[in-house]
Amino acid sequence: MPQTITRGIKALLDEANAQIETIGIADAVALHKAGPASDVVIVDIRDPREIERDGRIPGSFACTRGMLEFWIDPESPYAKPVFQGDKKFVFYCAGGLRSALAAKTAQDMGLKPVAHIEGGFAAWRDAGGPVEAWVPKKPKG
Repeated sequence: MPQTITRGIKALLDEANAQIETIGIADAVALHKAGPASDVVIVDIRDPREIERDGRIPGSFACTRGMLEFWIDPESPYAKPVFQGDKKFVFYCAGGLRSALAAKTAQDMGLKPVAHIEGGFAAWRDAGGPVEAWVPKKPKG
């Protein structure tokens, strides 16, 4: 018997977009230009293979979507200090879908303020936002 999905991706995205802040690309580029003074952490939730292939927003923090909840929760053995600071967290993915869900999840966990970039990395790149190559850190040992 096939599965019956009662809340599909469209419903999840509609709910997320109704409850989170969405930042247009021009505002996202302006936030990035403000640099560290803006108290914003830009979080790239794409898979490392996507980041290696396409580059990233300079200075963004890479956190795969699959580890997000674990890295946000200070009680998790995987918690990352970056998520414990008093900052605004702006998420992005390739096209703005995963980042909407990530921002909603982060907000539901109590992280605030959060937002996501409308159109994701594709919109950023198409608008001429700066892009840098990303080389993953090699494991020690």
